[in-house]
Amino acid sequence: MSAFPSYTKPQIAHLINALEQRIVVIDGAMGTMIQDYQLQEADYRGESFADHPSELKGNNDLLNLTRPDVVAAIHKAYLDAGADIIETNTFNGTAVAQSDYGLESAVYDINYQGACVARAVADEVSQRDPARPRFVAGVLGPTPRTASISPDVNDPGARNIDFDTLVDNYRVATDALIDGGVDVLMVETIFDALNAKAAVFAIRAAFDARAIELPIMLSVTFPDTSGRILSGQTGAAFWTALAHAKPLIVGSNCGRRFKEVQHFLEELASVSNCYFSAHLNAGLPNAFGEYDEQPADMHSDFAEFAERGFLNLAGGCCGTTPDHIRAIADAVADKPPRQLPAPLKDTSLSGLEPFNFSGKNFVNVGERCNVTGSAKFKRLILDGDYTAALEVARAQVEDGAQIIDVNMDEGMLDAEEAMVTFLRMAAAEPDIARVPFMVDSSKWSVIEAGLKCIQGKPVVNSISLKAGEEEFLEQAALCQRYGAAVVIMAFDENGQADNLERRIAICQRCYDLLRERLDFNPHDIMFDPNIFAIGTGIEEHNNYAVDFIEASRWIRNHLPGARVSGGVSNVSFSFRGNNPVREAIHSVFLYHAIRAGMDMGIVNAGQLAVYDDLPADLRDAVEDVVLNRRDDATERLLELADRYRGSGAGQQRTEDLSWREQPVAKRLEYALLKGITQYIEIDVEEARQAFERPIQVIEGPLMDGMNTVGDLFGEGKMFLPQVVKSARVMKQAVAYLQPFIEAEKSEGAGNNGKILLATVKGDVHDIGKNIVGIVLQCNNFDIIDLGVMVHCDEILRVAQAEQVDIIGLSGLITPSLEEMAHVASEMQRRGFDVPLMIGGATTSKAHTAVKIQPNYHNNAVVYVPDASRSVSVASQLLGDKRDRFRADIDAEYAVVRERVANRKQRSERISYEEAVHRGASFDWQQYQPPAPTFTGVRVFNDYPLDSLVDTIDWTPFFITWDLHGKFPKLLDDPIIGEQARTLFADAKAMLERIIDEQWLSARAVIGFWPAQRVNQDDIRLFDDQGEPLADLHQIRQQLQKREGEANLSLADYVAPEGGPRDWIGGFCVSTGHGVDERVRAYEAEHDDYNAIMLKALADRLAEAFAEHMHRRVRTEFWGYAPDEQLSNDELIRERYRGIRPAPGYPACPDHLEKETLFRLLDVETHCDVHLTETFAMYPTAAVSGLYFAHPEARYFSVGKIGDDQLESLAERKAMPTEALRRWLAPILD
Repeated sequence: MSAFPSYTKPQIAHLINALEQRIVVIDGAMGTMIQDYQLQEADYRGESFADHPSELKGNNDLLNLTRPDVVAAIHKAYLDAGADIIETNTFNGTAVAQSDYGLESAVYDINYQGACVARAVADEVSQRDPARPRFVAGVLGPTPRTASISPDVNDPGARNIDFDTLVDNYRVATDALIDGGVDVLMVETIFDALNAKAAVFAIRAAFDARAIELPIMLSVTFPDTSGRILSGQTGAAFWTALAHAKPLIVGSNCGRRFKEVQHFLEELASVSNCYFSAHLNAGLPNAFGEYDEQPADMHSDFAEFAERGFLNLAGGCCGTTPDHIRAIADAVADKPPRQLPAPLKDTSLSGLEPFNFSGKNFVNVGERCNVTGSAKFKRLILDGDYTAALEVARAQVEDGAQIIDVNMDEGMLDAEEAMVTFLRMAAAEPDIARVPFMVDSSKWSVIEAGLKCIQGKPVVNSISLKAGEEEFLEQAALCQRYGAAVVIMAFDENGQADNLERRIAICQRCYDLLRERLDFNPHDIMFDPNIFAIGTGIEEHNNYAVDFIEASRWIRNHLPGARVSGGVSNVSFSFRGNNPVREAIHSVFLYHAIRAGMDMGIVNAGQLAVYDDLPADLRDAVEDVVLNRRDDATERLLELADRYRGSGAGQQRTEDLSWREQPVAKRLEYALLKGITQYIEIDVEEARQAFERPIQVIEGPLMDGMNTVGDLFGEGKMFLPQVVKSARVMKQAVAYLQPFIEAEKSEGAGNNGKILLATVKGDVHDIGKNIVGIVLQCNNFDIIDLGVMVHCDEILRVAQAEQVDIIGLSGLITPSLEEMAHVASEMQRRGFDVPLMIGGATTSKAHTAVKIQPNYHNNAVVYVPDASRSVSVASQLLGDKRDRFRADIDAEYAVVRERVANRKQRSERISYEEAVHRGASFDWQQYQPPAPTFTGVRVFNDYPLDSLVDTIDWTPFFITWDLHGKFPKLLDDPIIGEQARTLFADAKAMLERIIDEQWLSARAVIGFWPAQRVNQDDIRLFDDQGEPLADLHQIRQQLQKREGEANLSLADYVAPEGGPRDWIGGFCVSTGHGVDERVRAYEAEHDDYNAIMLKALADRLAEAFAEHMHRRVRTEFWGYAPDEQLSNDELIRERYRGIRPAPGYPACPDHLEKETLFRLLDVETHCDVHLTETFAMYPTAAVSGLYFAHPEARYFSVGKIGDDQLESLAERKAMPTEALRRWLAPILD
């Protein structure tokens, strides 16, 4: 409840209690019901408006004054139908809406009487049933005009209403509704977030004037199936823009029918941390203006939506009647309400799309839309060429700017007018407006003018204590009210902070004022501790960069939630005119500042040098200046500066003969069988000349060759690496023929079926999926590969649009299992009738049978263990005997389910309390944990790849290629040995190039921290001063063990509170940087063989790197096994002391723990490895985990756990149990 304000009306406590206990019901359409009364002009005029000069029929809000009996009867009908909340009849109760009727002067009365009528009916029904009080929502409609969209297609900057006019309109209506006694103020049918922000601004002003607080409800409308509101925002971006209103309820009304907007509602519900509502139309009006969805239809929709846990408030909108509300009330009556998600602890901004800082190493703020910093932009604005000026913004976004800074502070400009014009025109450009804006000015009036034009959540740059605390707090409070984050300059009444001590003091003072006086969201606070020019030759300036870097570090460590920003180009100002040196200074400065805590900066995103790419002598010279490492640093850099102006490089290679004398068809077959690409275009062209049509080359010799490949593979006479090489040849041949085929508009050859493949949402692993696709293509299946991290909606949209014959889902991490089950249930819900194939490292026949197949009954669900089985499965799913095949699969999976169920009954689970009691017990008084050689974090950049080769475990490499056996024995296997040796030779050749030509970069970060076991199964980490840093939450085995066997948890291996001083380590290594670019180049050449080879080798190098670093930890950095001498085979067999378990794996199956580990190690900064939304690591060639040194520590599998441990873990993590249940589904029954 702490997320909501303290409300001044006592009865609001009853409303919140109802929202907690059940799904509350709101009423339906007012206009639909009024139509049934068939009112005439006289009804609308009444006595008061009998002489009004214009027609009033259709002005439904006016009935509050002229026919209150009709309005009251409609309210009463909805309450009798089961509504808990009724809405005032004030949808058009603003002056701008009433101006159509010339009734602007009646607005206050319309709203006041509308509130009074609803209040009287609600109180009457509440008195009859005191146990269930009824509530009144005062409606503030959207107005017929929008502040974000031009009414003139020829003038994108034009507006027919502005922010201030909207605020004035909404203020009158708000005052009247409050005076009339409403319980809630509902801004509804929002199609423009800027209009809604004006309504919230007016509501807050009314609250302040009366010293009251009422709940606010926001309800957005999705007018079409794009997932965006009329002004272009996504639901998530809308929430971010309006979250500052601290609404009690957010949701959606009006718009499309439920089935068309369901997924947009789910997205909005998932990002909002308040109660969620849906009160929707009965479909769209038909040709006769009537609504077709019947009460039974809406009953079904709402029952299912509520069952899935998305609703707190349900009701109707256009076309609904008391019968619809009665059906909706019945549908949700026995459904539990949605649990409120934990608030997002992150800096969130938005344009047309949301932008969260989480997972971002550094946020680029584009600097070129600034008249003080860009001569080109300044000239365009002074010339009034805003269209060309927008191209500057567009280029910044294309170059990687994630926020666009806009500054119009120029003496020859009307800065307010220029700011407004530019922002309004930019709002009409989706590829610009999708990112957030930063409103930059030294004049508050210009900033405020800009804030009134932005529908998303912007950043204000900047405010400060320059004029004292009163002005600072006044401006900060307005930023809060406009819904903006704010940059605060390290500037006070005595001037700019120019040393570390003043920077710290000013930032601390500002932070305390904002938090204590305004309850300002700490994640919306961004400090600019002043970046000044270095290398000026003035001694006092030499430490400016160091002071900024250290201030960034201090802010990160002492001001929770706050961000650090700065204008990066300032630091190199003394080298203006020498862009290469300036870029080098920016790169070096950012490298160190980001590591210290700088989160964002105003920088030209298209002109940033890569730190590692800088020439060594230039980088060293610049580093001396930035870090103030030597007295003559500036002079040395000046001597070097003129030598740097540009760069370049390039490279190439070749192949064999004898089969070249055979006929062309045979040459093509040979090339396909042997994977030879060198002569393919020559031979294909010769074949094309010999056939009447180019398609016949594919249908004839090429498909004959591929059929031979498929037969040999199916017979086990060819192996996967050879098949992939064959596919490379086929792809290149088809690519050559494609223009000729298109030229004669051929329909192309037939195929065995169309299969869609995708790695599911949140998962970035694709080697196995790619191999399956290649094998299937080789067997004449048409493959649509959607890639990685593909959302369920996209999978099913493409499947439907392409009319695929089979859908194939892949995933490697355990959260993917849950996502696959979700896709299956969505296929069932949407009426799909195609087979579903499941594959990936973490999938299994048992999981498919138990968790996925029960969700989809319309067609077969089949687990495919590896690529070699994919052709057989796909062929049977689409063949003549497919019904028999499906029946056999269904019967087999039923047996699996029964076996799993029986196994569960035999494997008795003990209570969590008992499992803790049976945990591993060590004599901590007799054991002295070894101390590491350092605490904190150590980073390893550009680690030599050749040092990792000796620790490569080659067995999984061959498994990737479907060659199963133990390395090196499989090299001599009588069946696969020859192919394994060929593959191994290719792998070693590529590995040599990877190392010699530095294709990949290896990066690592390790850390050690004092630690102790707390809360039974948590490991608490401390800094060197003994202050807690974080808790690592562990999971304990809960299945019944044999007498004397412990129920293990990783926490057991750390000394408990009161025990000896102990430590824990963490690590992340990556060899994935450089992979994607080369893979794309191979794929562009249709060379899947080398693309997959490179990915597989990068993965092996990452694992080898993890093993290598663990050995150094044992022998050197932690040093508890300094004399260890183990062979690579012994390392693979884990014969060493200590363990390195990884989150998401059997001993620590909770992927969420990666987030804490990544934060402790600052992985994104140090290794440039990021987590996806389901906590997969990207690049994929990465390994992360924990180090344990206890001599008894061993790897184990947690296995299944019970709800009692789930609830304990959720409580310790401070997250909703149901949210955690989804993450841990694979280890729950």
